[in-house]
Amino acid sequence: MTSLTLATANAIIEGAFARGAELGLKPLGVSVLDAGGHLVAFQRQDGASFLRPQMSAGKAYGALSIGAGSRRLEAFAKERPHLMAGVSDVSGGRIVAVAGGVLILNRDGEIVGAVGISGDTSDNDEAAAVAGIEAAGFAADGG
Repeated sequence: MTSLTLATANAIIEGAFARGAELGLKPLGVSVLDAGGHLVAFQRQDGASFLRPQMSAGKAYGALSIGAGSRRLEAFAKERPHLMAGVSDVSGGRIVAVAGGVLILNRDGEIVGAVGISGDTSDNDEAAAVAGIEAAGFAADGG
C-alpha cells in the first residue's frame, strides 16, 4: 500500500486550490486523511469560514467510512435515512454526507486516503478534490 506523505497531501491541496482558482470558486478548506481516517494535512484559504476544517474532514471521513466517494453517502442519506442515522451514530457524528469527499486511489486501485473539500457548492468542491488528487498522480473516486 502506498503511504500518504505530508508532501503528497500538500501537493493535493495545492492542486485543489489551483483548480478552485481556475473555476473562480469561493474560498475553500481542504482536508487530506490517510486510509485510517487520520488527518495528514488541512489548509483553509483566506476568507473561508470557520467550520471548513470540520466540514471538509467530515466529507473525507464519510468517503473512507463506506469505501466510496461521499456523493454515494449523500444518496444513502436520501434513500435510506435510517442507515445514515446509524452510520452517523457509530462515527460520533463525524460524517458529512454530501458530495465533496473523494477517495485517493493508488495505481493498484487501493484506497490510500481521502480528500474532503468545503467552501463552494458540493459539485465544485468535488471537482477541486478530483483535480488535486489527479495532479498529485493518483486516481480519484467521488462516488
